[in-house]
Amino acid sequence: MNQIAGLHIPLVTPFDAAGRVDLAALQRLARHLLDAGADGLVALGTTAETATLDAAERDAVVDTLAQICRERGAPLTVAAGGNDTAAAEREVARRAEQPGVSALLSVVPPYSRPSRAGVVAHFERLAVAAGPLPLLVYEVPHRTGIRLGAAAMLELHAAAPTVAGVKLALSALDDDALDLLLQAPPSFSVLAGDDALILPVNAAGGAGAIAAAAHCATGRFAALVAAARRGELSA
Repeated sequence: MNQIAGLHIPLVTPFDAAGRVDLAALQRLARHLLDAGADGLVALGTTAETATLDAAERDAVVDTLAQICRERGAPLTVAAGGNDTAAAEREVARRAEQPGVSALLSVVPPYSRPSRAGVVAHFERLAVAAGPLPLLVYEVPHRTGIRLGAAAMLELHAAAPTVAGVKLALSALDDDALDLLLQAPPSFSVLAGDDALILPVNAAGGAGAIAAAAHCATGRFAALVAAARRGELSA
């Protein structure tokens, strides 16, 4: 399994004047971002306002981006999941079977605030549903109300190696995050999930970023990630 690394952009969903998903605009945006230096794309993240899309619109977005990523030889990560484990399993399994999907991203169960052991069990089941595809954990405690943490994350990776990394969206790089960066094996990617964390996470050994702000100045964000990963902090 290749490490998930570099700059990945969670795409917005463009709409036309009639309120329909504008797939032609989505194609243009995806090509533009990849040509400007993004290493991969993320479909159906919160940036895409996925909760407001119906099932047919979500499928169309994934199919459209899969086509562009195949053209450009770039990976496509698709967000899937939620706090209903059985429903999340079904969604993850369905997305894993869609042609062109390279990896999956699933949020720590929000709102219901399960125990850490419950979160680990949730992701172990999602890893089975995803089959051989890598699964990224979306750690965003200010939205979910729970912090999974480094110890549980590494326990999860050890039990289910296809849980291949984390999108780390924190207000600051704290001791727990530094512990994760220090202890994570090469097979586990720590990706900055908040734009303000791109430099510190990658300077401390992270594998890249999932960065919404990189819709703009994409080449500069790509250069930032690459320089930080090389330790070229003066750049």
